[in-house]
Amino acid sequence: MNFDQVIDRRNTESIKWTLYGEDVLPLWIADTDFLSPPAVVEALHQRVDHGVFGYGCIPEGFNEVVIRRMKTRYNWEVNADQISCVPGIVTGFTLLMRCACEKDGTVIFQTPAYPPFINSPICAGLTGIHNPMYLDQDGKYKVDYDLFEKQIIENKVKVFILCNPQNPTGRVFTQEELEKLAEICLRHQVLICSDEIHCDILYDDHKHIPIASISPEISKITATFMAPSKTYNIAGLHASVAIIQDEEMRNRYLKYKSYLVGNPGLLAMVAAKAAYEQGDEWLEENNAYLQGNRDRIEELLPIKLPGVSWSKPEATFLAWLDFRKSGLEGDYQQYLIDHAKVALNEGSTFGEEGKGFLRLNFGCTRATLEEAIDRISKALP
Repeated sequence: MNFDQVIDRRNTESIKWTLYGEDVLPLWIADTDFLSPPAVVEALHQRVDHGVFGYGCIPEGFNEVVIRRMKTRYNWEVNADQISCVPGIVTGFTLLMRCACEKDGTVIFQTPAYPPFINSPICAGLTGIHNPMYLDQDGKYKVDYDLFEKQIIENKVKVFILCNPQNPTGRVFTQEELEKLAEICLRHQVLICSDEIHCDILYDDHKHIPIASISPEISKITATFMAPSKTYNIAGLHASVAIIQDEEMRNRYLKYKSYLVGNPGLLAMVAAKAAYEQGDEWLEENNAYLQGNRDRIEELLPIKLPGVSWSKPEATFLAWLDFRKSGLEGDYQQYLIDHAKVALNEGSTFGEEGKGFLRLNFGCTRATLEEAIDRISKALP
């Protein structure tokens, strides 16, 4: 697979490439500019060529593919009854949060946070509690467990929305870190809603551990959401997987979901199965290329952007860049759109801790990445 190949995405209904002007390089919303795995494209062609698109069901063998994947990748035993599908992880965790919380209930999550973690509780009439992460002496984002527990107790938290790997910081939480979070939730009867959408995009020797796989006790209070969307660049098809091992929680979630949210569409499920079943060779190449992009950013920061720092991501294709010492003032995002013709994500949308930061999506060709950094460098004061 040639990940240096430039694919023209304009005029293809791409949010990423449509929102800003044609002279702006978009490195913001979290999809990549690479062709999806050939197996996915071929599976879609075959299904489209059939020419009939009536009401569909989950493809035969899909659950077995997920079961094998969980066992092979994470040594996690799940069964078919515990698996269901939903058209998007945000939809999934919003459903669980709403069915688990009473009116005016409270949820907690680490910040900086993926913006739907912040906005979804607000839309549901719930209260979101921000648990700020901090940088340790090694420049790695960590959780303040004492504050986490204190906030849970004081606010009578019902649901913890975990993001692992963490967006936007790129942290991959260790087993020890996950155990500490889970133990606090167990003590205070807090449900864990685990967004693990970036679990396949890992660098160096980092390993993803589904929090529900740690113990039966933890699995009973956890709903896990995964998807092939980020992994195989099929986000626009909207197919995600929910794994809920506790029967009572699962039944409550499915009942709430009934007649409100259906399964992913026919073509989405065809693509998801093909990706999970036949896409892993492509995934290895994809991750190697993305790691090269990540490492190139690390090389270029001190040369091109000496006032910008970061915590090197362990996963995801997202760089969380600290511009507070860059000399910029005012609206950083708009300044770079106007003066560098580069669009990044505004950090303040990730919570108070994101002020002064911008999120850069390096899921693009290396040439595009280097051009964007060069443009930003020339535009800085």
